[in-house]
Amino acid sequence: MIALSTQEIKTNILSGLTVALAMVPEAIAFALVAQVAPLVGLYAAFIVALITSGFGGRPGMISGATGALAVVSVSLVVTHGVEYLFAAVVLMGLLQLLFALGQLGKFIRMVPHPVMLGFVNGLAIVIFVAQFEHFKVAVPGGTHTWMTASALYVMGALIALTVAIIYLLPRLTKALPATLIGIVVVSGLVAVMGIDSKTVGDLGSIAGGLPVFHLPNVPFNLETLRIVFPYSLILAAVGLIESLLTLNLVDTMTDTRGRPNRESMAQGFANVVTGFFGGMGGCAMIGQSMINVNAGALKRLSGIATALFLLSFMLFGSSLIESIPLAALIGVMFVVAEKTFEWGSLQVLHKVPRSDAFIVVAVTIVTVFTDLAIAVILGVIIAALVFAWEHAKHINVKTYSDEKGWKVYELEGSLFFASVAEFQTLFSPNDDPDQVVVEFRRARVVDHSALEAIDALASRYEKAGKSLHLRHLSPDCLELLSKARGMVEVNVLEDPHYRVADDMAG
Repeated sequence: MIALSTQEIKTNILSGLTVALAMVPEAIAFALVAQVAPLVGLYAAFIVALITSGFGGRPGMISGATGALAVVSVSLVVTHGVEYLFAAVVLMGLLQLLFALGQLGKFIRMVPHPVMLGFVNGLAIVIFVAQFEHFKVAVPGGTHTWMTASALYVMGALIALTVAIIYLLPRLTKALPATLIGIVVVSGLVAVMGIDSKTVGDLGSIAGGLPVFHLPNVPFNLETLRIVFPYSLILAAVGLIESLLTLNLVDTMTDTRGRPNRESMAQGFANVVTGFFGGMGGCAMIGQSMINVNAGALKRLSGIATALFLLSFMLFGSSLIESIPLAALIGVMFVVAEKTFEWGSLQVLHKVPRSDAFIVVAVTIVTVFTDLAIAVILGVIIAALVFAWEHAKHINVKTYSDEKGWKVYELEGSLFFASVAEFQTLFSPNDDPDQVVVEFRRARVVDHSALEAIDALASRYEKAGKSLHLRHLSPDCLELLSKARGMVEVNVLEDPHYRVADDMAG
């Protein structure tokens, strides 16, 4: 283990404190969204943050209870109760462990950059918009309405002061994290001047003891599995997608490389433990992770400190934390949203291909109005379809006659499902001589659709009483043809470069 310098220890511990303060209202709010007790969210934040920070694949990334998981969980809680949620979280963790054991985390690297931009921008907007819920107060009947004008003015002034401190203090000194100082100054001002403003305690009490182990109080039978499995699957997918995309983002910002499979393993284990200790499950939190990154706290100590501070708040400092004005924490999250949004993406939208610009905008909008998993999957599908369409247009042919008098079709491009229709139009069996060669030196046979297209082409030449030969196939193409022996009835000419002497005409 690499020893940390005194400055690194200070940076990571203070950042951990700041992150913990910012996590408290969010953990409570997400617990209320899922219609469970605030401590259910706080226990999840503590356990998930501790385990993923200690054993995960991305030091400095913060995990905890998140809104994306809360939205999925609420239906299960309302229908079957919180104990079924705990069971679903345990199964969620097991599914994530299976994902990690399958070494599937590496596939997150395949997410295109426009999808990443849309993901980041969408989450920045979600973080920003979510803060406005704190501008509302409960009224009889279980509904919420906006604060009075005077209360909104006070809240707005305190938020503005917090934001100003965070942006301006670093110009004077960087000895202490500006975010933490902003929270402390605004909290002190409210306490000294007796300003009436909404506090963390208005969301719910955070006082509690250590989480206690207990098995979810549900019947252990197939019926329970049938109920919780769909929720667990969605929770596992959403958690992994959000975590691994956040890992990618932190990698890009810090020019380092995390370990997706290790992060998946740690998150799975953390959620199994959380379910057995009365937590609602969790995954990476982009807002809190950005606080850490911007503070330069990129060691495991920052996340471990965050978890321990959260525990200490529940055990010893609940009254102090509950007195913190929400305006200070809202100001912090406004800054996080501003720094998370990729403003440069707005400037390049008119410079990049229209398909990429469309993906960025689409993923952003879908993230805001639905959820992250749907947005990312949609973005990847659009990107894949655009890629297929563009490559389908790039299959070309040149024709000439060789010294034997055989007609040669020299292909260029990739032959796959999207290009087979164009491929068939390139040939004229009725007008060609008896011997025809398809030259693949600059082309590739990619998939089963390509094999079927070659087989169909061979049939056309066979009906015309002519022979079709394939030449200069790459080794991977030959392997495909070898596996399809008996289906593709054409000759593969001897190729000295690849040392192929295989007659597939039978």
